[in-house]
Amino acid sequence: MDDPLLQRVRALVEALPETSEKLSHGAPMFWGGRKTFACFHAGGYDDGRRGVWIKADDGVQGELIESDPDRFYRPKYMGPSGWVGVRLEGDVDWEQVRVLLEDGWRLVVPKRAIRALEERG
Repeated sequence: MDDPLLQRVRALVEALPETSEKLSHGAPMFWGGRKTFACFHAGGYDDGRRGVWIKADDGVQGELIESDPDRFYRPKYMGPSGWVGVRLEGDVDWEQVRVLLEDGWRLVVPKRAIRALEERG
């Protein structure tokens, strides 16, 4: 059975057009079109933190970590490229996770995918 946190992240990703999931180094990676925008980690990296790594626009990683260092962190490997880690422990703000996933998705998908999402309303 899948991890309940992975199921929750997966449901948020699947609500976005043109997404897919592939395993990479044992971790579920989420793709928008041909590029990755998120990765779920069940605790094998970053000192055992359960979380999701999400592609972020310039400056967002630092702002989020500064605003809540207990929730956000700079993930190994992807952190130097601006991705932000979101701890999925305790009281998770799932609406914030949804928004961050959508923002990361928008950075990688073709314009037609963004139009498809916006047409849904």
